[in-house]
Amino acid sequence: MAKRSRPLASPPPEAWDGLLRLARLATRPLEHFLRIEAASGILLLVAAAVALIWANSPWADTYTRLWDTPLGLRLGPWAFERSLAWWVNDGLMAIFFFAVGLEIRREIHHGELSQWRRAALPAAAALGGAIVPAGLYLAIAGAEATRSGWGVPMATDIAFAVGILTLLGKRVPPALRVLLLAVAVIDDLGAIIVIALFYSSGVSLTGFAIAAGGLVAILLIQRLGVRSRAVYVAPALVVWAGVYAAGVHPTIAGVLVGLITPVRAWLGTEGFLASVRHDLEELASARVGASAHAVSSSLQQVDLARREALSPAESLIESLHPWVAFGIMPVFALANAGVALGGVSFDAASWTVVTGVTVGLMVGKPIGLLLACGLVLRLGIARLPAGLTTRHLLVLGTVAGVGFTMALFIAQLAFAEPMLLGAGKVGVLAASGGAAILALILGRVLLPTAPADGAARSADEAEDSTRS
Repeated sequence: MAKRSRPLASPPPEAWDGLLRLARLATRPLEHFLRIEAASGILLLVAAAVALIWANSPWADTYTRLWDTPLGLRLGPWAFERSLAWWVNDGLMAIFFFAVGLEIRREIHHGELSQWRRAALPAAAALGGAIVPAGLYLAIAGAEATRSGWGVPMATDIAFAVGILTLLGKRVPPALRVLLLAVAVIDDLGAIIVIALFYSSGVSLTGFAIAAGGLVAILLIQRLGVRSRAVYVAPALVVWAGVYAAGVHPTIAGVLVGLITPVRAWLGTEGFLASVRHDLEELASARVGASAHAVSSSLQQVDLARREALSPAESLIESLHPWVAFGIMPVFALANAGVALGGVSFDAASWTVVTGVTVGLMVGKPIGLLLACGLVLRLGIARLPAGLTTRHLLVLGTVAGVGFTMALFIAQLAFAEPMLLGAGKVGVLAASGGAAILALILGRVLLPTAPADGAARSADEAEDSTRS
C-alpha cells in the first residue's frame, strides 16, 4: 500500500511555490547550523570576536556609545532609565538565570541530582572546581584592591564546554557529557549563591518584602490551577523589582522564580495520547459535517493537551533554550567582551588580576576537579560512571576552565574600577581561549576513539550486572 503524504508537506494555498522554494533554500543552511550541538558556542565565539574587533577599531567610540545609550520608562515626573548595557546585564540575563533555575529544579527533581549517590561525583567536582580556582586567585591577587575578583575563575560556560566536547566527536562517551552537564548545573548554583551573598550591595528589607510578595503571588496562582504563562509575568516582574530594590543582583530573581516552577506534568505522555485520541475520534465521527466551531473546539483541546504533556518547567526550558542560546547569551557577549586593549593599564594590580583569573581557570579548575573527584571516589562516596577514567576527568577539568559568560558576568560585579574590570575581562578571554585549545589537544591525545559495538555492549552488560 502506498504511503500517504503528510498534509503539511504541500505549501499553503496562498503561497507562491517558486518564492517558497527560494526561501527554504536560503534558510536551510541556518536551520542546519542551529541543529548543531556546538552552534551556541560558535555563535558566542563570533559575538565575542566581533566585540573585541569593534572595541579596538577606529569605530570604538560607537561601541561605547551604543551600550551607554539610555533606555527606560517615563510616566509624568517618574522615570526609570538605565544604559543599554544595564538592561542586558540586569534584565536579559535575568531570563538566562531563570532558565538556569528551571534546569536546576528539573535536575533536583528527576535528573542527575535527584539521588545523592548520583549527585555526589558532580557535586564534588563542581565544589573542587570552585574552591581551588578561588584560592589560587587569592594567593596571586589577594591584595585589597584586587581581592574582590576571587569569584571570577569559579565559573564554567556550559555552551562553550559542550561545544568543545562535541568537536572531539566519538572520543567523548555519553557518560562524560552527562557528567559535564551535571557539574555545570551545580557550578551555576554555586555561582548564584556567590553572587547573592558576596556581590550584592546593601540589603533592604523593604525590597525583600516586595520580592516575597511576588513569590507568594506566584505560588497562590499555581494553587488556583492557572496554567497560562502570561499570568505569571506580572508577579515575576514584582519579584525582579523587589530583588533589585533589596540590593541583591536582580538576576537572582530569575533563579528564584525558576526554582518554584512546577516540574510535574498535568497530563504526561499517556494523558496526552488519550486526550488527543478522544478529540480526534470525535472530530472524525463528524467528518465533513463538522462546523468550524467544532473543529476550533477540538483543536483547542488538542493544543491544551500538547502544552500539558510536559511539566511547566520542561515546557519553558524547551521554549526558552533557543532564545537564551542564540539570542541572550550572544548579545551579552557582544556587550561585555569588547575590551579596548589599548586602554587596559597593565600595572602591577592589573597584571595580578589577569594572572589570577588565568591561573585560576586554566590550572585551578582541573586540579580542583581531579582532587575532589579522587577524594570522594577513594572514600567510596561516589562511583565513576562506566567507561570513564582519570583521563576523562582531566579533559573534563580542562574544559571546565572555559569560564566566559558567567565569568564575565561576575567580573562586572566584582570590579568597579574600569581598569581592573578590563584586566579581569582580558584574563577571562585569555583563560577561556587557552583552556579550550588545551582541552581539544588533551582530548585528541588522551581519549581513545569510541569502542566497537561489541565492546560497548560488553561494557554496558558489565555495568548492568554491577548495578543488579
